[in-house]
Amino acid sequence: MNSYKNTQKINKWIVGIILAIGGIIAVMPFIWMILSAFKTNAEIVSMESGLIPKEWTVQNFIDLFQKMNFGVYLKNTLIITAFSFGGMFLNAMAGYGFAKYRFKGKKSLFIMILATMMIPGQVTMIPVYLILNRMGLTNTLAGIVLPGLVGAYGIFLFRQFMTTISDELLEAARLDGASELYIFTRIILPLSKPILAVQGILTFIAGWNSFMWPLIIANDEKYYTLSVGLNLLKGQYSNNFALQMAGSTFMVIPIIIIFLTFQKYILQGFNVSGLK
Repeated sequence: MNSYKNTQKINKWIVGIILAIGGIIAVMPFIWMILSAFKTNAEIVSMESGLIPKEWTVQNFIDLFQKMNFGVYLKNTLIITAFSFGGMFLNAMAGYGFAKYRFKGKKSLFIMILATMMIPGQVTMIPVYLILNRMGLTNTLAGIVLPGLVGAYGIFLFRQFMTTISDELLEAARLDGASELYIFTRIILPLSKPILAVQGILTFIAGWNSFMWPLIIANDEKYYTLSVGLNLLKGQYSNNFALQMAGSTFMVIPIIIIFLTFQKYILQGFNVSGLK
């Protein structure tokens, strides 16, 4: 018995060491990128450059807004991300409808929605572009935002989670005179915090990293996002590695902060969404 416990402890230590080494290897490029953002370009290209900056500087981040239009890119990205969160609640309402309401063609419609997940986004870009062009929404923020407001994956996640909420609880609320809007906002959404956190992280990452669609739909630089601006930065300042590292760090840090803040809900949300 003791030998078995000792073997288990040794195995846990071995697995822990392997995971720690793998984690360090995975994190090191990000640490190097963040620290390089505070170096001068001369120090980065120097053969004697180390991991820690010899002279710390924030001039690279200042240059992002002075030499590039990162202020405009940031504003556009925040607007797109904010509207994406509005779309998340549309996904939640659709998921609630599929989970708790009975209507004709419900299963067929849900299957059709799931089927769209098998279609690559690149296939629908041209038809969506033509539709928006007919509506006069090309080269506008509305044209960038509208196609991504509602998605099959978000509807599926909310539907799977909300099927686990007790029907008796909702019926009791209706007997007490609660409206459907009250039930959704005051009962369903508070109980859906884990999946809201998961979908919120995915929504933020998608909005923050939006690149391909804004690049296609927008012809004017005033509608570009941070990802598009970062791509322009790499083209215009291809030899300024410090500025590129600052731009990449500026893109990555908010995602890391959001992820660390809500990480406790991620596994809980995905686990519960897979119960039914």
